[in-house]
Amino acid sequence: MELFWHRRDLRAADNVGLATAADRGEVAGVFVFDDDVLAHASDVRVRRLLDGLAALRDDYRDRGSDLVVARGDPETVLPELADALDADRVVWNRDYSGVARERDAEVRKALNEAGIEREAHHDAVLHTPDSIRTNAGDPYSVYTYYWRKWTDRQTDPPAPTPEETDLADANALAAAVGADDGALADGGAAIDRVTVGDLPAPADLGFAEPDADVGPAGTAAARERLDDFLSEAVFGYDAERDYPAREATSRMSAFLKYGEIGVREAYEATKEAMAVAEERAGESGDGDGTDDDEGPVAAVEEFQQQLAWREFYTQVLYHNPEVVSENYKEYEEGIEWRDDPEEIAAWKRGETGYPIVDAGMRQLREEAFMHNRVRMIVASFLTKDLLADWRHGYDHFRERLADHDTANDNGGWQWAASTGTDAQPYFRIFNPMTQGERYDPDAEYITEYVPELRGVDADLIHEWNELSPTQRANAAPEYPSPIVDHSERREDALAMYKRARGEDPDE
Repeated sequence: MELFWHRRDLRAADNVGLATAADRGEVAGVFVFDDDVLAHASDVRVRRLLDGLAALRDDYRDRGSDLVVARGDPETVLPELADALDADRVVWNRDYSGVARERDAEVRKALNEAGIEREAHHDAVLHTPDSIRTNAGDPYSVYTYYWRKWTDRQTDPPAPTPEETDLADANALAAAVGADDGALADGGAAIDRVTVGDLPAPADLGFAEPDADVGPAGTAAARERLDDFLSEAVFGYDAERDYPAREATSRMSAFLKYGEIGVREAYEATKEAMAVAEERAGESGDGDGTDDDEGPVAAVEEFQQQLAWREFYTQVLYHNPEVVSENYKEYEEGIEWRDDPEEIAAWKRGETGYPIVDAGMRQLREEAFMHNRVRMIVASFLTKDLLADWRHGYDHFRERLADHDTANDNGGWQWAASTGTDAQPYFRIFNPMTQGERYDPDAEYITEYVPELRGVDADLIHEWNELSPTQRANAAPEYPSPIVDHSERREDALAMYKRARGEDPDE
């Protein structure tokens, strides 16, 4: 028997490591709740993780097997589990974050000392972080050039799903593990708790049940969502995706973050959508659609680029693990953030008096999710209107987002703050009122999440910062006035960044 150690790959289908182990014979799926990893978790992500694990467990049960669930340090848990189950090899898929790489190194060492074979596979991304480099051999720091090579690379097909006969029998697992009392049948001492298919509640792990709705989980839900999106919405993706009220995005981020659908399966589905797009472009007389910025081919390619962005930021984190807490791009004099605690608190509550910003922050609180265009708007507002360190925003998103991904979120925040790789220039500062008017012209998204503004004319909402106190009181007395003046703070931000660059702010 072999053990397959699930981490960020909560699926049986298109799972390279699991498929490889199953191809050799019997395999048992294992998940370990690691306290070192849980220390970086949050209520919403633990809830979402448990939902994904429940779906994975049910997939195993449908195949006559089950999921072995343990809590403890993987470097001690896995050797003991392998011994109890008489497994001669532990297999997993690589995770590219700094914390994961350190953990995996310790697990490899422990398995070697125990005389147990181990094997790690490339699975989480289409192309490994080391495989796409500049002609000089360096990692890419500019996305456009990375994308050109990414899209030209050959990709592997989806990995086969194990057959029922490939998986360990559920009854045999229960007998070996000793599921009744949560301890190994042979008395393994290094495991806090081990069961077959019995998942803990959030409270058992030290977390609360979140107020937010974390959304559906599991492979079946991921496939249903992707199929629905690629059946029609994707063909207008480039033209529609920035409008949060239109629900024109895929909402696949959480499924990909927890690995509930394989990236090869997802990409293969986009290739099928591309074939449909090319057929549509031909029928409309647009040729292959490549010269039509809003044609179906361009739209599908725009969606494929989101997968490439995910891998671009993965390779940035892989080669620069320090960016989790440090600026990727250092400024000569350092940035003097304002960091006003009352302003940051108002931003977190969604009470800044800037409607599109507040709508986004309230969506985050209610749904553990935020539309991508709005993520950029609220991030720009925090860093360039409130002049607050991007790390405040990153930490808040990490706490609240169900789809939090270290590489993607860090890349996005540093992009907004003009401290990251391929970031927006420091002088590019979003006007939150203009952004709201452009991307939510009828204020549909705003009024969905900011009930104080329901019934208020959209023009007034988009002019909120220009209204007099009397006009605001008459229109929406319970909604706050702007906590800062955007025009003034824009000038302050420009001066702050110029000083950080060692330049005269008055020039």
